Amino acid sequence: MRLMGRAARTILVGWLWFTLLSSLPVLALDVPPLSGRVVDLAHVLPPATTAQLSETLQAHEAKTSNQVVVLIVPSLDDEPLFDFSHRVATTWKLGAKGTDNGVLLLIAIKERKIRLEVGYGLEGVLTDARSAQIIRNEIAPKFRAGDVPAGVAAGVLAVLHTIEGTYQAPERPTAFHSDGEIIANTIVAVILGLVIGLFFSRAHRVVGPVVGGGLSFFVAPWVVPALIAGAVSVGLISLISGIGPATGERRRGRSGPFDDTWFSSRHGGWGSGGLGESFGGSGGFSGGGGDFGGGGASGDW
Repeated sequence: MRLMGRAARTILVGWLWFTLLSSLPVLALDVPPLSGRVVDLAHVLPPATTAQLSETLQAHEAKTSNQVVVLIVPSLDDEPLFDFSHRVATTWKLGAKGTDNGVLLLIAIKERKIRLEVGYGLEGVLTDARSAQIIRNEIAPKFRAGDVPAGVAAGVLAVLHTIEGTYQAPERPTAFHSDGEIIANTIVAVILGLVIGLFFSRAHRVVGPVVGGGLSFFVAPWVVPALIAGAVSVGLISLISGIGPATGERRRGRSGPFDDTWFSSRHGGWGSGGLGESFGGSGGFSGGGGDFGGGGASGDW
């Protein structure tokens, strides 16, 4: 009985400890000090790039009073990107009080995440859609190519030019696809067209190849893979359904509706550095009391 009593007490104490520990709040990532217009805690920017960006941002602030700051962290430590970004922007109080014309460009290296946090006063010009476009077209492609400094610089310039009304968005989003992705998407397009085409071939032997080839053409990425996928689907469906290869199907050299589709995001495992140092510090620099309401956009690479 004593043994049973001790065992019960041990189980009870263990359960209480487990309940207590599980109920404790997860410690949030500390907001680093605002030591300059470019705070690079991940040490991914060369000093020359940091100095150049800081000068550009300082000149823009002197001219317009808009306060744009870059923060690069090694990792979010499991904290949601939006929560940390909004907490940093509101803690630093970027922008002028009442004008709320602050912008935060936050980059998390390990998680490969990017966010533009936009103050109330700039949400009308640096809209959510334009912020997403800047991340998608200017920053992420260069990050994926391995050139983080160029991506940060391009993003900063795009933000400043947008605020100034001089930003020229590219006609087509810049997309980078690996050969493996293109081949895999083309194969999927052929399989999908083959299945649907054979289904329609039951109703009409000519309609099947037309439908299947057309579907493969529109699903495959880019023009050349789309033409290949369409031709392969037509040939396979014609062969299986008993029609000769000459189906009269010809494809015009035009792009499909997915030509402008942005790349799919990929996550990696970059190493993180310490959170105690920063580049680009300038004595006495601080926010002006601006406020943020969650405007902006997020993305990854």
